[in-house]
Amino acid sequence: MAWLPTLLQSKSVNFPEIAYPTYRVGAILAGASEAAVAISPEHWPQADLTWVNSPANPTGRVHSDQEYLAAIKWARANGSILVSDECYLEFGDTAAPTSILQYTNGDNHNILAVHSLSKRSSMAGYRGAFLIGDKDLIARIREVRKHAGMMVPLPIQKAMTVALSDETHVAEQRARYNARRAKLAPALKAAGFEIEFSNAGLYIWCTRKESDWDSVSWLANLGILATPGNFYGPLGQSHIRIAMTATDLQIADAAARITAAVQG
Repeated sequence: MAWLPTLLQSKSVNFPEIAYPTYRVGAILAGASEAAVAISPEHWPQADLTWVNSPANPTGRVHSDQEYLAAIKWARANGSILVSDECYLEFGDTAAPTSILQYTNGDNHNILAVHSLSKRSSMAGYRGAFLIGDKDLIARIREVRKHAGMMVPLPIQKAMTVALSDETHVAEQRARYNARRAKLAPALKAAGFEIEFSNAGLYIWCTRKESDWDSVSWLANLGILATPGNFYGPLGQSHIRIAMTATDLQIADAAARITAAVQG
């Protein structure tokens, strides 16, 4: 993700206004201009490369059919490469995520979908990922990547093949994340947090209409760590992101601590 604008020689990059910061870092590395944009493409500036992300990090928001179609229409009208970050695709909860490739009618020109095993199969340390979509763009990326020494080592490729051949562990992990969300969400609501989106992925995105640092501090005093929302853009400054990556026991303990603090 960080190197994609460089590999594609992008001069301008759009990315969601609340987003994983690596999209912006990628634009900086490429020396490209950057713009944080809303979901609707109505006011998107011209860009060589535009990111969409569903389910989104940090919000867990899932794009609708209409939102995907609008983004594709805009990209084709403006000659922009449209890249869909689908690293959390398998982790639906109250919403069912879909891939952008379901909306291209088989014409993937200037469309790429990015998939990673870091979340799907808990293989973050392997750095295993892949692209699907426009074959000409992928050929360009492969040609540059091999000269830049970015090939995925063969043992990692073999491990990816094994992981991608199995869906059982993915279903188990999805159920695990969703059960943790169901355990922690009521406690957060009782503490005055409003949960926004968070209907897919492995995070809870919430707010108490206060500074994100005040919310982070309140939880830290209970021994619970959360990420301040401003890390994902200025619009997140009154929100926090809570990851469901702790153990079941730790999530249950966090919920109990929050409940006790509210009742105490």
